[in-house]
Order: sequence, then C-alpha cells, then structure tokens
Amino acid sequence: MFSQRLQDSMLKAGYEIRPVVLEREFNQRYWGKSVTVQAVRRWLFGEAIPNQDRLQVLAEWLNVDPHWLRFGEKLSGSVQQQRKRWDANMTPQERQVVETFMSLPPEKRKMVGEIVFAFAQSQTKS
Repeated sequence: MFSQRLQDSMLKAGYEIRPVVLEREFNQRYWGKSVTVQAVRRWLFGEAIPNQDRLQVLAEWLNVDPHWLRFGEKLSGSVQQQRKRWDANMTPQERQVVETFMSLPPEKRKMVGEIVFAFAQSQTKS
C-alpha cells in the first residue's frame, strides 16, 4: 500500500507518476547519496520501501505525514508539534535565515545544505 500512497501523493502534488520524475525530484531534495531510477521504480511499484531518512524527504516534498506515507495511518499531530517546538527555540534572525533558505529552489537548498554540513564537520574535527 506504500506505493499507492506514494503515487496518490505525487498526483495530488501535481507530478506525473513516472520513475524519472520521482528520481529527479527526490535527488534535488536529498542530501545523501543520490538514488537511481531503478530504486525509485521499486518504490513506485511496491517492490521496496525507502529507509526512514529518504521517506522523510519524500513526505516533506509531497507535504504528507511520513508516518502516514509509510504505514497508512496518521499520528495525532506529532510532526507538527515537533516542528513547533523546534521553531519556538529560534531567534527572529534564525527564523529569517530558514525562511530564506526554504524559498530557494531545491537544487540550491541542496547546495547550501552541503556547505552547512561541511562547516559542521570541520567544527567537530577542530
């Protein structure tokens, strides 16, 4: 049923249900190792379910609850509650940075994310 929920979510978000479309859109948003057309084809046709970090990216992209996407049931606002707690700890300047970041196209967000991760890794090595 995961594949049906994924297909329905793609249609609702205005995307064609094609592996090349899913591969392109996913890889623009995912900061880890890119996935292949064959891998996303398996997601679309019910042969595999992505791991949790990839599932989270799919859910955010398609604006659906990750728990629902994976299992078909909704949790009572847990994702929204976590986001509100995270947002409450931000300064106005940090909130503006995040809003500006989110307004970038996906490929630019991916690039900025890689730069931030590189800075963070260099800090842990120091």
